[in-house]
Amino acid sequence: MLRTSVPARTLDAPGVVRAYKGLARAEHAFRSLKSVGLEIRPVFHWTEDRVRAHVLLCMLAYHLEWHMRGVLAPILFDDHDRQAAQAQRTSPVAKAKVSPAARKKAATKLTDDGLPVLGFRSLIDHLATLTCNDVRFGKGHALTHLTSPTPLQRRAFELLKLKPADGL
Repeated sequence: MLRTSVPARTLDAPGVVRAYKGLARAEHAFRSLKSVGLEIRPVFHWTEDRVRAHVLLCMLAYHLEWHMRGVLAPILFDDHDRQAAQAQRTSPVAKAKVSPAARKKAATKLTDDGLPVLGFRSLIDHLATLTCNDVRFGKGHALTHLTSPTPLQRRAFELLKLKPADGL
C-alpha cells in the first residue's frame, strides 16, 4: 500500500506506483556516485567549499553520464525501446519487462546494425583508445596523427552528434 499527500487530480493511483518505482533510479544514482561508477568517495577535502565543489562536480559528471547512457542506449546493454517495454505491462504494479529489441540485443550481443553491444564502462574504455599523436622529426618538423575510429566508435560519436576529431 502506498500513501501520498499529492491530490488524486494531480497524480492518479498508477502514477503514484510509477513515482514510487522511480525511486529505484535515484537510489541507483547515489550508488553509482559512491561506488565504481563515479567514485565520489573517499573525499580528502578539509574545507566546506572544497567538499561542496567536489560533490557538485560529481553530480555534474553523473548528470552527463545519465544523458550519455540515454543517447548511447542503442549500442549499450540498456533498453533503448522503453515505450515497447512499457506497452507490455498490464499495470504499473506488474513486473517490469524489457522490450523485444533489448531481448534481441542481449541474446545476440549485437546491435541492429551488427556492432558489438557493450556496457557503458566498456564503451568509455573503448572510446579512450582514440588518440591524437604529435610526432616531431628533428627541429621544426611535426606531424599530428589522429587514430581512425572503429565502426563502434564512429556509431557512438554519431549518436552523440559529435565528430571524432572534435574531442581530440
